[in-house]
Amino acid sequence: MPFSHDMVCSLAAVADLVNTAPETGGLDGLTNVEELDAYVRRNELSGVEGVGPGDLREVRALRTTFLTIFAAPDSAAAVARLNVLLERTRITARLTEHDDYPLHVHYFAKGAPVAEHLAAELGVALAHLLVDGEWERLRTCAAPDCERVFVDESRNRSRVYCDSRTCGNRMHVAAYRARRRA
Repeated sequence: MPFSHDMVCSLAAVADLVNTAPETGGLDGLTNVEELDAYVRRNELSGVEGVGPGDLREVRALRTTFLTIFAAPDSAAAVARLNVLLERTRITARLTEHDDYPLHVHYFAKGAPVAEHLAAELGVALAHLLVDGEWERLRTCAAPDCERVFVDESRNRSRVYCDSRTCGNRMHVAAYRARRRA
C-alpha cells in the first residue's frame, strides 16, 4: 500500500511518540518541556507554536493512549481505543500547502493545544490505516531485547525490526554466527 507523504510523516510521528515511553524498553524520552519541543521539531509538526508544562502532561497521557492502540490484541480493539481518543478531539479538516509539500489535509483545529493537535493529526492517520484494513502494520520490534514500535510501510508487510541498521543488523549477525558455530 503506497502511503502519501502526509501519512508517512504522521505514522512516523505516532511511532516516535510511543517510543519515547519507558514501556518501549528505553528511558522516558518526554521528561521535560525541552524534550517535548525536540519531539515537535524532529517530526516537523506544523501549527505548533510552542509547548509548556501543561502540554507535557497532556502529551504524556496521549502517548499512553497511543501505546494501547499499538498493543491492541486485534483490529476491533484498536478501533475501539482509537474511537475513544478521536471522540475527545476537535477535528477540523483544512487543505494546506507548506514547506514545499503539495496540497494536503491537516486535521487539527487551529490554535489547539499540542496534545489535541497530535490526537487529531496522528489519530486520523491511524484511522486511515485501520479503515484500509492495515492494522497488522502496527508492530513491535521482533528483536528479543527491543520493545520499540513502528509502522511497517513495506509493500509486502515483511518488516519485523524497528530499524534494520540496529536491531535488524544485530539479529542477522547473531543468526549468521549461530549458523557458523553449528
